[in-house]
Amino acid sequence: MTTRPDPRYAGYRYPAEIIATAVWLYFRFPLSLRMVEDLLAARGITVSYETVRQWARKFGPEIATRLRRRAPRRGDKWHLDEVVLTIGGRKHHLWRAVDQDGFVLDVLVQSRRDTRAAKRLLRKLLKKQGQAPRVLITDKLKTYAAAKRAIMPGVEHRRHKGLNNRVENSHQPTRRRERQRKRFKDPAQVQRFLAIHDPIANLFHLRRDHSSVTDYRKARAQAFQVWAEVAGAPLAA
Repeated sequence: MTTRPDPRYAGYRYPAEIIATAVWLYFRFPLSLRMVEDLLAARGITVSYETVRQWARKFGPEIATRLRRRAPRRGDKWHLDEVVLTIGGRKHHLWRAVDQDGFVLDVLVQSRRDTRAAKRLLRKLLKKQGQAPRVLITDKLKTYAAAKRAIMPGVEHRRHKGLNNRVENSHQPTRRRERQRKRFKDPAQVQRFLAIHDPIANLFHLRRDHSSVTDYRKARAQAFQVWAEVAGAPLAA
C-alpha cells in the first residue's frame, strides 16, 4: 500500500521530504539560508538558498499552526520577561512567556515597555491559553504588576529576578538567530519568524536531565513522527 502524496506539495519539482527537511533545518537550528543550502548539497540535493526562503515562507506558517493545534495544555505557572532587540536601527522589546517546563507560550514584539504593552501581552496569552495561570512570575519591572492588576487581579504574582531564569534562558535561541542574521531588519519579520520557530522548538523541547537515554530517544522518535504528520512528509534520509 502506497501513501498518497500530500496535496500541499503538488506541482513542486522537489519531493515533499526534501522541502519538509529544508523547512525543519531552517527553523530548528540557528542556520542561515545559505547554510541550509550547503547542508542539502552535502546530501546531493542542489537547491538555492532563495528556494529555501520561499519554502520556509510557504510551508512554515501552516506547519506551526498544526503544531499549535496538537500541542497539549501547557503548565499553569507563567514566566514573563522582555529583552531589547535592535531592529532596523531602533530599539524594540521582545516580550516572551514560557511555562514552568520551559515551553514557549507566546511572544510579542513591541516598540514600548510600558503597562499598555504588558496588558497587550497578557490579553494575547489569555486568548491563546484559554485560562489564567495559577502563578505569574516576573522580574521587578512595575509594568507587569500594573498590567496584572488590570487583567488578572486574582492571580498570584511573584516578583523576583532570580525566579525568572527559565524565561531568560528561552531568549537564547532568538539571540543566536539575531547574531546569525547580523540583526533583524523588520519587527513584523521577527514576529513571523518566531511564530513559526517557537512551536517547532516546543515540539523538540526534550529534556535529557529528567529521563534515561532510552526515554529520551523514544520521545525524540515521537517528535519526528509528529513532525512527519503535520508537515505531510518525513525528514529526508
